[in-house]
Amino acid sequence: MSSYDVVIVGAGHGGAQAAIALRQAKVDGTIAVIGAEPELPYERPPLSKEYLAGDKTFDRLLIRPESFWQERGVAMLLGREVTAVDPAAHTVTTADGQTIGYRHLIWATGGSPRRLSCAGNDLAGVHTVRTRADADRMMAELPGVTQAVVIGGGYIGLEAAAVLAKFGKHVVLLEALDRVLARVAGPDLSRFYEAEHRAHGVDVRLSAAVDCIVGEDGKASGVRLADGSVIPAQLVIVGIGIVPAVEPLLAAGATGGNGVAVDAQCRTSLADVFAIGDCALHANGFADGAEIRLESVQNANDQANVVAKTIAGQDAAYHAVPWFWSNQYDLKLQTVGLSIGHDATVLRGDPATRSFSIIYLKAGRVIALDCVNAVKDYVQGRKLVETAATPDPARLADAATPLKELAA
Repeated sequence: MSSYDVVIVGAGHGGAQAAIALRQAKVDGTIAVIGAEPELPYERPPLSKEYLAGDKTFDRLLIRPESFWQERGVAMLLGREVTAVDPAAHTVTTADGQTIGYRHLIWATGGSPRRLSCAGNDLAGVHTVRTRADADRMMAELPGVTQAVVIGGGYIGLEAAAVLAKFGKHVVLLEALDRVLARVAGPDLSRFYEAEHRAHGVDVRLSAAVDCIVGEDGKASGVRLADGSVIPAQLVIVGIGIVPAVEPLLAAGATGGNGVAVDAQCRTSLADVFAIGDCALHANGFADGAEIRLESVQNANDQANVVAKTIAGQDAAYHAVPWFWSNQYDLKLQTVGLSIGHDATVLRGDPATRSFSIIYLKAGRVIALDCVNAVKDYVQGRKLVETAATPDPARLADAATPLKELAA
C-alpha cells in the first residue's frame, strides 16, 4: 500500500491549488493528487466558452505544465476514481481496488452534471459540459449539426448557446423557470441576456417543461415538450446544475447532504479530512452566514489556500468575497458578492449601451454587483461588498461618480 502525508482527491482547480499552496506554505511532506480524468489539472470554465469555440487549445488550459508538478514532488495519480474512504484507517480506495494511505485528506472532487430524469436522457447526441472529454465529443459532432437544443438557462447553458450561435447553428434554449439566470441574478440582468441571445438568433423559450428526448437509431433527433410539441435537434446540451461528488465521504460518516459540511478551516466532521470547492457546504459570511455551496474557481482556490495554511500550522479561516464571470458573445459579465436575499437594486449605466452595472442592496447594504462590460465598476465595487457599505442609492446610480469614492 502506498501512503502520502497529504492525499488530494480531485484534480480540478481546488485540488491543484491545494497542492500549490501546500508547497508555498513550506509543507515538505509527500503529496499525491488523485484525479478521475487522465489529464493533468486544467481550467474548466473555458470548456463551454473558448475551448468549445476553438479559440483555445487544450494545452493552454493546463493550470501548470507537467514539469511543475514533478519539480515540486507532487505525485499525479490520474485516471483513478476514489470510491471509498476509511477514516479510521486513514485510507482511500480506488475503483481498481488500490488502497492509498494518508495523514491528511483533502476532498476536492467538485460535482457531476445533473442529468435529465426523462426518457431519452442517455441517447447519443445528448451532452453535458463538465470535462474535456465532454467538450471533445460535442466538437466532434458539430460539423453534422444544424439544429441544437440547450436545456438550462444558467451560465453553462447560455455560454454554450452563444458558441453554437457563433457557429451558425439554429439554437433553441429551454429554461424551466420564467427567466434565465434566475438562481444567480435579478430580473434586470435576466431580461438583458434574454434579449441579447434573441438578437443573436437564439430561440429563448421560458417556462418550458421538457417531457423527453426523442431519438432515431439510438441517437437524439429532438426534444419533446410537455405540450407535446417536438423541437428537432441533432445535438442536445444539458446544463441544469451539478450534484456534489461526496458519496464516499458521506458513506464514511461525514456530516452533509447537499455537499459535505465544513467549518471555517474547511474541516469535515471526519478527523484529518478537509473538503473544498463546489462540494463544500460552508457558512458564508457574504450570505449572512447561510450554509451554501459556491460553484466557482474563486471559492475552490481560496478554500484550498485556507486548508494548506491550516495543515502548515498557520492560522487561517475562510472569508473571501465571492466572484464569478461569464463570457457570452462580446459581453463580459463580472459578478462580485452574492445577491441572495436582496431587497433593492440600483441600475448604473444604460443597458442599451451594453456597458452597465446592477448593484444589489439588502437593508441598505451593498451585497453584490453584476457588471456587464464595466470592469471599473467591478474592481471598485468589490470594496463596497467587503465593507458592507451603505452609500446613497442616487450616487450609486450616477455612472459619473466612481464607486471608489463611495467606499470610504
